[in-house]
Amino acid sequence: MPAQQARLPFSDDCPVSLDVLGTLYRGDAEAVETLLSDIPSATRARLATYLYGKSHLHALGLRVASACTETDLVRVAGTAGAVLFAQSRSAPRAPETRYPGHRRISLAGSRSVA
Repeated sequence: MPAQQARLPFSDDCPVSLDVLGTLYRGDAEAVETLLSDIPSATRARLATYLYGKSHLHALGLRVASACTETDLVRVAGTAGAVLFAQSRSAPRAPETRYPGHRRISLAGSRSVA
């Protein structure tokens, strides 16, 4: 088996499996906190820097970084880790509000009338 096939459960340089990443992405606050507490601190810091570096996962990176120590983040990312630590502590958190029965609106199928 080639070395690249052994890395299939991971995406690019993501330090966790795609299943864990998906759970973090889709999970509510309580599920995310529980999952993060099960991830070793060094891996959690690598995950925070990985997510923060992806523009569409920036907010999730801050959320994961808030569960890290400054020492771990600095060890993984140097000065950028210190900045990430500070941002994760000062970023305002929007409350997670889910309204049962409300549907998301998509404009993908709309057409412009000329």
